[in-house]
Amino acid sequence: MPSRPADQIAFRYRAVDSATGVTRKTAKRLAERMGVDETQAIHIALHQMAVKLLPQYEADKGPLTAAQLKQIRKRVPQDSHRSVRSSLFDTETA
Repeated sequence: MPSRPADQIAFRYRAVDSATGVTRKTAKRLAERMGVDETQAIHIALHQMAVKLLPQYEADKGPLTAAQLKQIRKRVPQDSHRSVRSSLFDTETA
């Protein structure tokens, strides 16, 4: 039996479609609909799950340091008061 590289896994289709797997027939139909081969369809599905379920950025290291706050204040004008008015809520009184 030929060995496979360490970065590959065995993939087995399910006997019936369910919430936890699909049949080869379904995988073929998806691949055909998407215009890709079965392997690419699997990669696309896994990528979509990764985007949906895994953080898409590195976790930060906590609150900003005093030096970082100083740099921000230096670059952003601090002399004038600014506010944002939301148009989502009616703030006028009758």
